Amino acid sequence: MLWERDEVLGTATAAGEAARAGNGRWIRVTGALPGMGRTALLDEVVRRQTADGMRVKHARGAPEEAAFPYGLVRRLLTEDIGGVPFGTPTGHSEQWLYHRLVTRLARLATERPVLLAVDDLHHADEPSRHWIGYLARRIAELPVLLVTTTCEGYTDPPALAADTGTSAELRPLSAPAVVRIARAAGLSTRETTTCIEAGAGNPALVRALVADLRDGPSSRSSLAPERSRYRETITGWIRGLPDPRSRHACLALAVAAGGGTTSGLSDRVTGLCPARPAPGSPSMGHRLGTLLRHPLAREAVLAAAEPEELAVLHTRVAQVLAEEGAPATAVAARLLYVDRPGEAWMVRSLEEAADETLRAGRPDESAGYLRHALSGPLAPDRRAGLAMRLGALELPGNVTAGIRWLYTGLELHTDLRERASAASALSAGLVAGRDPDAALRILRQVGRAADNDDELVHVLQALGALVSSHEAEAWRDAVSALRALAPVAPPTIEPLVCGLITEYEAGAGLCSAAEAVARVERRLEAPVDQRLRTAWLGSAATLLQWADRLEEARALAARCLPSSPVPPDLTDMGLQCLLSVRAEAALWAGEFGRVIDENVAWVELSAGQGVRLPHLAAMVALARSEIGARAEAWEAVTVTEPSGADTSWEWNELGYARARLHEADGDWRAALEGHLACGAGQSARDFVSPVATPWRSGAALALARLGRREEARELAEEELRHARLWGTGRTIGRALRAQAAALGGRLALESLTEAAELLGSAPAPVELVETLVDLGRARLDAGNGRKGRDTLREAHAVALRLAAQKSGARRLLDLTEEALRRGGARKTNNGQALTAAERRVAELAAAGHTNARISSSLCLTRRTVEMHLTNAYRKLRIARRTQLVAVLAREAGPVGE
Repeated sequence: MLWERDEVLGTATAAGEAARAGNGRWIRVTGALPGMGRTALLDEVVRRQTADGMRVKHARGAPEEAAFPYGLVRRLLTEDIGGVPFGTPTGHSEQWLYHRLVTRLARLATERPVLLAVDDLHHADEPSRHWIGYLARRIAELPVLLVTTTCEGYTDPPALAADTGTSAELRPLSAPAVVRIARAAGLSTRETTTCIEAGAGNPALVRALVADLRDGPSSRSSLAPERSRYRETITGWIRGLPDPRSRHACLALAVAAGGGTTSGLSDRVTGLCPARPAPGSPSMGHRLGTLLRHPLAREAVLAAAEPEELAVLHTRVAQVLAEEGAPATAVAARLLYVDRPGEAWMVRSLEEAADETLRAGRPDESAGYLRHALSGPLAPDRRAGLAMRLGALELPGNVTAGIRWLYTGLELHTDLRERASAASALSAGLVAGRDPDAALRILRQVGRAADNDDELVHVLQALGALVSSHEAEAWRDAVSALRALAPVAPPTIEPLVCGLITEYEAGAGLCSAAEAVARVERRLEAPVDQRLRTAWLGSAATLLQWADRLEEARALAARCLPSSPVPPDLTDMGLQCLLSVRAEAALWAGEFGRVIDENVAWVELSAGQGVRLPHLAAMVALARSEIGARAEAWEAVTVTEPSGADTSWEWNELGYARARLHEADGDWRAALEGHLACGAGQSARDFVSPVATPWRSGAALALARLGRREEARELAEEELRHARLWGTGRTIGRALRAQAAALGGRLALESLTEAAELLGSAPAPVELVETLVDLGRARLDAGNGRKGRDTLREAHAVALRLAAQKSGARRLLDLTEEALRRGGARKTNNGQALTAAERRVAELAAAGHTNARISSSLCLTRRTVEMHLTNAYRKLRIARRTQLVAVLAREAGPVGE
């Protein structure tokens, strides 16, 4: 069926009537591209004119016969064609031949009007095209209708007399027509849109797309199936171009039309081709117009190219873009088509693109650019630097690949200091890959080669000590060596040496929080070797966090860790430490949503071939547990168990998190086993303090729940001794709560009262809620109902404040509400119940009413409505209107058993 071709067919019908009346006419049907339906329209003209009694002479131009003179004429005039030469006559001979052919056609037409139907005249031989022009100038007095079809841009069409005929251009199909075609084939709205956009109104392309899409969904990202009639159609057009210059121009325009180009690039496309088209002969590419904006069309055009052609074109486009100052990613995207980017500007562009995409938070794309840069010829030092950068990018998602690139960088570096930096990065990668023993071997190997450079030896020793913290026996030896180094260490290395010694002493119960903080504060502004800067700040932040100086610890982490979406570099041991500090500080502050958002990606990576960071997995698991996502919490701690020499402190953190999850599940036996296992791991590395994993407190609580109070009391008292030595409210408060659980009865009140006071002034909201709940229950059991219920309300208010943050605090809310129900208390948020007016306004606001509507329905002024809402927010400890629904539901009515 011919769509939207009635006007051209009407013109042909009128011309046929004139020809039958003896007034011959010509019609030239043109199309800007192949596939516009020229042949189908000519066939319809032939069918109609044959029905009206015309004799039809039909011929079609063929590229294969374009060099044969008068080949088209022979096929067209099969009768009385004798005498047509096989060569090209000139002068009078050519004129005599032209006259004789027209005379014979006139004689033939006297018997019956003749339709000469010539398809693809642009492919015909030149002498035949010239004769067609000659005939058009003499057709007026003949009962002959001449209909030709041509596609623009192949050859110069013959000049046809304007007074004896007309040209008709086939226009692209309208969008409504394409919609009707697609809907008739049963295509979806999305598929129909593809037909409109990728078909550009070309009937052949629209039919090809409809056939492709009707065959079924594609497994590819585009809508085109693996075998694409659409792609084959366009590829056939390009390969069928007789002029290689036009073909090159078409390919160049398709290359230039890709993403990231500048607006003027397509205008200069012929200058990017290996050969320029002849003057006055625009390529098909120029006439593809809007079609090339669609990726399917560009893909189809480029499928007709040889890889070498594309490499040349993309290189030239990349050069132009680089000269015009286009974004590095636009330049580099073209260079990905070049097998070996061997020129300096190419490697530089790929590096810049890697930086650009990394800043945008696309490390995989960044790694792709660096990988391609490494495929070309490079000097060893240059290759080493790129390999190190690629290793850092590969490491998070693929530990094996990342470490392989880091090893490559180390082996290629010849300068001793560069090798030391490479060894530091590789050792950090090995720690993230859970192979600290190999990390230490690398540092020692490079350190032995640096015997003549004392400063470098000290730097590597300090970094080795940091790595040693992930291996129990090596950690003790490293601390002994650091103590020997401390008196003679250069000033720029001494802060890290002191920090690591202090970390050991803090864990071993040999110093207080006040002493640790004093050591840190004295050195925070001291100059530090740049190679040790993040390691020192990671150590300092760890100590500040343990000392309950959470904001200062987080400030140090923020100073070094990149802002989102840029991922931190895990080939920096200091950044690994700061990641841990940031996560644990947020957890201690009750910012559970933040813990999850910032660290869940690392947990997901550990499930595949990526890094395993058990400490971050532990933090995510505990945060998920706090928001009530119990199944997801357990999923986070299903990290592969340690193997070989990996006795890292991180596994103890993970074991502690598992024990806490068992507590939340009410499985106290499993919780006890988990805490004791954690304690064994910590004790093996001389870590007895409760600053990081208060396993004794956890074990004491579990033992108390299991009725083994004497054992619980011993553990709790030992914990309390260590906690008082450290001297922070968090550690002492947790230990006192465990002691209270072991003691029970009225004896617990003193411990819980002191714990609540200490935790109330510490940044420890989770521990405060748990302790207040225990204290409220103890007071109720002691017969002090009013004070007990007030304490439970205070716990509930703190839980509500935490719940108002992103992701909430479901566990603590459930804990406090259960305690309130059992205590027969009304949940009034710090003792302040909503007034009747405040509740009416809050309920209407929770239902979605605006302040203006509430004002109108309650006959209150806007100012009064706003005042009631402000009071309600304050009493309910919330900050947003959207939180009203959940909080009001929990506020409803008296609660009791």
